[in-house]
Amino acid sequence: MKLGLLIIMLSIFNTVQADNLKVGDTAPELNLRDQTGKLHTINDYAGQWLVLYFYPKDNTPGCIKEACEFRDEYRVIKEKNTQVLGVSIDSQESHAEFAEKYHLPFPLLADKNGKVAQSYQSLFSFWPMKFAKRHSFIIDPKGVIRKIYRKVDVDSHSKTIIVDIKLLRGGSDLN
Repeated sequence: MKLGLLIIMLSIFNTVQADNLKVGDTAPELNLRDQTGKLHTINDYAGQWLVLYFYPKDNTPGCIKEACEFRDEYRVIKEKNTQVLGVSIDSQESHAEFAEKYHLPFPLLADKNGKVAQSYQSLFSFWPMKFAKRHSFIIDPKGVIRKIYRKVDVDSHSKTIIVDIKLLRGGSDLN
């Protein structure tokens, strides 16, 4: 009974913390390697839009669905001068297997210690258990957060992202 109450309280605390980062804030820095070992930072994407999506675990049903939805819409997203980056606390090796298995054309960043997820208030940590929450961010070409998704529907998220990018760009694909 006490453990259940503690878990509920921690979940509420994590949800309250998630409200600290808001639209209009400068995106927290990241300095992570992808599945191929390439280093990625926010500055690497200056001048283009960025979709940064956090997900719990490679090769799990919801994460497979979300990643494959981004894969299937990747061409449309790229045509809007937008890059997609997936982030979880899985290793580079796990990401490499996941990306190869599902033919993912975008980088998956290994946030093994969870520091980047934590800076985006997207880390769930309970004793030894730690994983990234399913959150996404649209970051504009100047590095400013323009949209935050704290509740994600894996079946339609990539399509929602495409619509929101177009709206954020004023309905134009030229911004």
